[in-house]
Amino acid sequence: MGCASCSVTKNGVPQGCGNKGHCTSGSCNKKNTFDWLATLDLHDPMEYKIVEVSFKKGSHKGFYLNPDHTYAITGDMVVVESTNGYDVGRVSLSGDLVRLQMKKKKKDEASVIHKIIRIANHRDLEKLEEARNMEKKAMVRARVLARTLDLNMKIGDVEYQGDKRKATFYYTAEGRVDFRELVRVFAKEFRVKIEMKQIGSRQESSIIGGIGTCGRELCCSTWKSNFETVNTTAARYQNLAINQTKLTGQCGRLKCCLNYELDTYIDALADFPKNADKIRLDNGLATLIKTDIFKGIMYYAIQRDNIKGPLLPLSVAKVKKLLAMNKDGIKIKNIDALEVQIQPKDIDFDNIELEFADVTGEIELPDVKKRNKRKNKRKKNNKRKDSNNKNNQKKANPESKKSDSSSNKKSGGPNNPKKKNKRRNPNNKNRNKDNPNNNNNK
Repeated sequence: MGCASCSVTKNGVPQGCGNKGHCTSGSCNKKNTFDWLATLDLHDPMEYKIVEVSFKKGSHKGFYLNPDHTYAITGDMVVVESTNGYDVGRVSLSGDLVRLQMKKKKKDEASVIHKIIRIANHRDLEKLEEARNMEKKAMVRARVLARTLDLNMKIGDVEYQGDKRKATFYYTAEGRVDFRELVRVFAKEFRVKIEMKQIGSRQESSIIGGIGTCGRELCCSTWKSNFETVNTTAARYQNLAINQTKLTGQCGRLKCCLNYELDTYIDALADFPKNADKIRLDNGLATLIKTDIFKGIMYYAIQRDNIKGPLLPLSVAKVKKLLAMNKDGIKIKNIDALEVQIQPKDIDFDNIELEFADVTGEIELPDVKKRNKRKNKRKKNNKRKDSNNKNNQKKANPESKKSDSSSNKKSGGPNNPKKKNKRRNPNNKNRNKDNPNNNNNK
C-alpha cells in the first residue's frame, strides 16, 4: 500500500514506506473512510460544520466543530481542544459524509462540544513527534510498576496527548482492578495527568495490530470497527472442524471472519432436508457423512450386514424422496440406482490454467526400494547372529582358539611377522643379493 506522497516504480505501482500499510507520515491512517467528496473541486454553500479527526494513525477518532476561520480540509493536521490542554490530529472526513458517520456511531450534534483551534504549525508537529517517542518507554516502565503492585492487569498501549500534558494507559484485565494506588505511582513517575481505560482483547489487538493467518493485516486494525459476538455455531454451519488453534485469532477469541460468510451458508442450508442423518434401507442403513453445501450433494455411507460400503453421493432432491419413502413405510431395496453420476469436466487444453494441488500422501516410494531395504536389514541381522554364534563357540572351546592361533603362526597367518614384511617389501630378495654385507649371503 502507499499514499500519494509515496514513491512509485516505473510501472506506477506505489512502493509504500514498509509500515504494513500505515504511512510513517500519518497520511495512510487505520480505519479510514475514503472522502471522495473532498476530491471534487466544488463549493458547497451548505457545508457541514462538523469534521472527523483521527489521532495516532487512526487508533481513535472524534468529532469536532470546524469554524470558518480555520480553513481546515480533509488531510490537514489540526490542533483541537480537549478537556485538559490541546491535542493534534488529522482531519479524516468532512462534509456530508461526517453526518452519515455520526449516524452510524449514534452521535448527536448537540454532544459535539470541542472545536478546531487552528491548523498545526511546525512546532506542534515536533512536539507531537516527541510525545510519540515517549510512549514505548512509558509502556515498559508502566508494566514494571504494575507488576510491583501485584495487580492482575496487562498494559497494552500508552498514548500521550499532543501537548504532553496527559497520558492515556490502555489495559486489559479479567475483572475490575483497583488501580487508585497505581495512578498515584504513575503521576509521580511520569509527571502528567493519568487516564486509565480498560479495553477488551479484541480492542487490544486492533490497537497493537499484527498479521493474521491469511497473510494480511488484521481486520480489526484496518477497517473493522464494530465487534460482534462469534460462536462455535458459525463454524458448525460451515462444516468446519472445531479446532481451537485454527479458529482462534491473535486476540485469543474466535476469528471475526467466521461471521463473514455465515449468512450465505444459512441461506444455502435452507434447501437441505432436516433430520436426514440416517436413511433406513431394506437390509441396512445409510448414514450421512459429509455435505457439500454449494454443490447440493450429500454423501452417505451404506452399511449392510454390518459391512460398511463406499460413500454414495446423493442430490438433495433424491434425499428428500428417500426420506418421504421412509416416512410412508416403503422399503428401499436398491439405493444405488439413485446414485448421482458425477461427470468429469471437459478440459480445454488451449486455455488451460496451471493450478497447485496438495500432493500430500499421493507421492510414495516404489515397492522395489522398500523391498531392498528389507533385504539389507535381514542381511545385517543375519551377520550379527553369525558373529554372536562364533563368539559363543570360542568362549565354550578355549583350546580350539589356541590351536587356531598356533596354526596361523606356522602357516604364515596374520600373526606371522615375516609374511607382513614380505607383503610390505616385495623386493627383499633382490636387495639381499645386491648387498654383500648381508648376513644371509654369508
